[in-house]
Amino acid sequence: MQPKIGILINNLGTPAAPTRLAVWRYLKEFLGDGRVIDLPAILRWGLVNIVIAPFRASGSAHAYATVWQPRGSPLRYLSQDLADALQQQLPQHYQVALGMQYGQPSIKAALNQLLAAGCQQIIALPLYPQYASATTGSSIERLFAALAKQWTIPNLTVINAFYQHPAFIEAQAALAKPILAKEAPQKIIMSFHGLPLRHLQRSETQICEQSAPCPLIHKDNQSCYRAQCYATARALAKSLELTDNDYEVAFQSRLGRIPWTQPYITELLPKLRQQGIEKIVVLCPSFIVDCLETLEEIAIRLKADWLALGGTTFTVVPCVNQDPLWVKGLAQLLLTTSTSLQ
Repeated sequence: MQPKIGILINNLGTPAAPTRLAVWRYLKEFLGDGRVIDLPAILRWGLVNIVIAPFRASGSAHAYATVWQPRGSPLRYLSQDLADALQQQLPQHYQVALGMQYGQPSIKAALNQLLAAGCQQIIALPLYPQYASATTGSSIERLFAALAKQWTIPNLTVINAFYQHPAFIEAQAALAKPILAKEAPQKIIMSFHGLPLRHLQRSETQICEQSAPCPLIHKDNQSCYRAQCYATARALAKSLELTDNDYEVAFQSRLGRIPWTQPYITELLPKLRQQGIEKIVVLCPSFIVDCLETLEEIAIRLKADWLALGGTTFTVVPCVNQDPLWVKGLAQLLLTTSTSLQ
């Protein structure tokens, strides 16, 4: 009998309901993470509990309500659908569990599920293609904290980035190809979640000019989130046979007034209209499953902005979600990883 291997996949998390109270609780947990808002604890507490959460809860609750489904939050159930599909794709001695950094089910609950199933080896896969301390780093920290409570700690492997892995690139490109063929856009935008610029500076890498694309990945920028985003964009462009003039890279979800990764998508759209662009297609390749940032921020709010500017077509390519090609490729990635450890 083969020993059980646990697969712990995790995503950011979601409020329990699209209500002001539920969102308030979620924001306090999420933004209270020192890897998300990297300020001293007392300053972070005051900023989150006195300024951000009280004032953003109502607006965020409304945003969640626009995408909430009978099954609940899209991020929650689409992540579970991916976990279920992956379970079906892997051999029987693999056990898959889903955990969230904030909200339920927690990373600790997912870990306990795998340990209760007798898993002696665990592979952790944060569902973030590009590494950032605020996402992947936070999830790993929470996993280590949960493991520290165990008397017997299992073998653990973490896949902390897959920003240009063929399994991801080919699946995302396959979803985009028929949409690009149908819409024939004048410009393609690859929109990535932004980060405060100081997060890049803390990664101890060579920081490139924000006004220009990042150079190819090398030893001085290999841990830079922005550089990894551009690497993803280049890999997708190659798979889709795009020229440099066919697409733009931009960053979304900016919070506050401090500098974030640029160019901002909100500033890119008016520039495209000034160039006479009317038809665009948007990919969001920093997200594995569709969520508030893709379904509401991009597909509703940014689309409305584009149409208000006089654009005529704004089409969003779905995330890979539980697409069969992605599930098959992800399963192979995990099988290869587990085999290399034996």
